Formats: sequence, structure tokens, C-alpha cells
Amino acid sequence: MGRDKALLPWQGGTFLSAAIQALQRETELVIVVAGKNASTLEPVIYSNAAFLVENPHPELGQMSSLQRGLEEVLNRGRDAAVITLVDRPAPRAETVGQIKSAFLAAGDDIWASIPEYAGRHGHPIIAGREMIEAFVRAPATSTARDVEHSRQQHILYVPVDDPLVTVNVNTEEDYEKLRQGITV
Repeated sequence: MGRDKALLPWQGGTFLSAAIQALQRETELVIVVAGKNASTLEPVIYSNAAFLVENPHPELGQMSSLQRGLEEVLNRGRDAAVITLVDRPAPRAETVGQIKSAFLAAGDDIWASIPEYAGRHGHPIIAGREMIEAFVRAPATSTARDVEHSRQQHILYVPVDDPLVTVNVNTEEDYEKLRQGITV
């Protein structure tokens, strides 16, 4: 896209600050994984009372950042995590609460809850200890989608009324459509 998507202006802040604020209502702490852009993101992260964790090998791809962040979740003694990406606008805080409530109400055989809007799966994902371990132990060449799909029987898909859970911004055109209220 030619610029850091985490810093795209959104709702009076940025994609990153909006995501931190939406997650803080439903979590004890927010951890942001950054690569080479850590120094650029640092002011937004710290001014929003989140924690920064650096991925020393961002060239290994998105899975390496996910694994680094989840290792930090486990290191901080947590057994669950809310996982989202920076290239999308934050969902409504109520949506995060809905996905979390569904996860907490599910049985022990549910390892994660994932929002679903108009038949499409989105973010954020609520992952319990079993799913966190599956992500952390996955080969670096795998994708989060690979790990998720191989454990379908342990996933709860939660219908939500929030189109932002499926929005993905990859181009300036996507971003402009989003700003105009058109879901991408």
C-alpha cells in the first residue's frame, strides 16, 4: 500500500489506536507485535496503554508475528487471547464482547470463537489455550488459516452484525471505499 496500514487515520485516531481501544474493554492487556516499524508504532502503542513486543524476524511472515505475540501471552500467564490484524478497521467494542461471551459460554471442546458476517469469517478471533498452543507449535511455513481449518471441530463461528469484522484493507482504493462507508 506504500504506507503503514496500522497508522491509517480512523475514528479520530488510527487503525491501531482504534483496535487497542476496542480490545481494552474486553481484555486485561493489549499486546501489539511489531517488526521493523516498531519505533513508528511505539508512540501510538504506549499512548494507548498497550504493550509492544518486537518480532525479531518479520521477514518470516505473519505467522512468526502471531507466534511471537502468543508466546508473550503465555509468558504473561494468560490462557486466552483476542487476536486481530492491523490491516483492518477495529470492530465495534460490543462485537468483541459478543465473540468473547460466546467463547466463554462454549464447552471445553471449543478452542476458539470467530466472528462471521454475511457468511464470511473475520477478526478478532478469541483463542483459548489449546488454540494458542496449536498456533505456537505450527511450522513457520504454515498460516493461521491452515491451523484454524485443521481444527474446525473446535471452532465456534459466531454470527455478528458488524461488517467491519470482514473488512480487509490492502490498497488505497480499499481504504477510500471504507472511508466512504462501503465495506470492502
